[in-house]
Parts: sequence; structure tokens; C-alpha cells
Amino acid sequence: IFLDSTGRSYALAPHSLPSARGQGEPLSGRLKPPAGARFVGVVLGPADTSVLLSSDAGYGFVCTLEEMMTKNKAGKACLSVPQGGFALPPVTVDPSQNQQVVAVTNQGRMLVFPLRDVPALAKGKGNKLINVPTPAFKSRLEYVIAAEILTPADDLLVFAGQRHLRMRHKDLEHYIGERARRGRKLPRGFQKVDSLVVESSG
Repeated sequence: IFLDSTGRSYALAPHSLPSARGQGEPLSGRLKPPAGARFVGVVLGPADTSVLLSSDAGYGFVCTLEEMMTKNKAGKACLSVPQGGFALPPVTVDPSQNQQVVAVTNQGRMLVFPLRDVPALAKGKGNKLINVPTPAFKSRLEYVIAAEILTPADDLLVFAGQRHLRMRHKDLEHYIGERARRGRKLPRGFQKVDSLVVESSG
């Protein structure tokens, strides 16, 4: 299942993709995304695999790959993305585990909260994950850079320019709060976040 920046999902059978080494082939040759759209992520798994879908406006929900399936080359409207915004890469989740959502904005605000607080929907805008003020979002002063999933055993790497900060579970306690809050500022020097990476200790 592929997801584009407008929140549309597309399905291709893995065995139909080019095999062996090479550059592959462009997805645009098989699919018809809207003009200006780009692909932001791909998820592979059984139909009942759960994923977190979210937008850079700070909204999201959990759905299954089955709900994202479509035979339409033009895709299926899955995640509602506000004008001027885009979808973030989908992240696989395991609702049976004690998982948490970590969301961070380009202003260096980070919020950690339980995955169970995120609604399960088939499609739509979802609920607010982290509070990004509407005027700041519309002017692109503030938007969500990443939304990831982690367990208490995982480490979180925060990348900002050439530097990165490793945060263990106890370091993240400062950022735990209720879903839809503003979150707290990351330490100085790490507030211009480029990306988040979750490292499993397992």
C-alpha cells in the first residue's frame, strides 16, 4: 500500500513489481496520483495490519491496510489533508502492545501520549494528535515534522542538522502529556528538527 502527500492510498501486488537489482520503475507509470502529489510512504503486510495515518497539521487516526485497499489507479481518498498541508509517512502499529505516539513540530515542540488515545477510523481527518495553532499552520510557521510509534524499550533519535540526540524512555517522561496538547520544547540546539528515528533495543 502506497500513500501520497494528498492522503490518497494505492495498492500494488508485491509480485508485480520489478525484481532483482536495478532502479525499479516509476510508480507514476502504474498509478495516477493528483498533479503535484508525491509518494510519502509504503506499508507491506497482512490486511489486518494497523497503521497510524497523520498529517502535518497534527491530526491522525489508526486504520488497517484492508481499509486502504483499492483497485483504482487514481487511488482512494483515505486521509483528509488540509489545504497547504501534506500527509506524513504511515507508521505500522500494534494495538496489543503498550505503544506511545511521539509527535514533533518544526518549532521543536514534542508530545508523547498513549496510542490507545488515537481513534480507529476507516478514513477522514482524524483527531488532533498535537496542537498546532491554525494561523501558524496556515502561514507554515509551524507544522508537524514527524509522528512515530515507540514502546518503553525503544530509544528515540532526534536529528537536527548534523547533530542528533538520543532519548531513552526516562528522557521522554518530560514530554508525556494528554493527546492534543502543545507539547514541550526540546533542548536548545535540537529545536530545528529534521527527523525522528525509533531504535528498538530488541
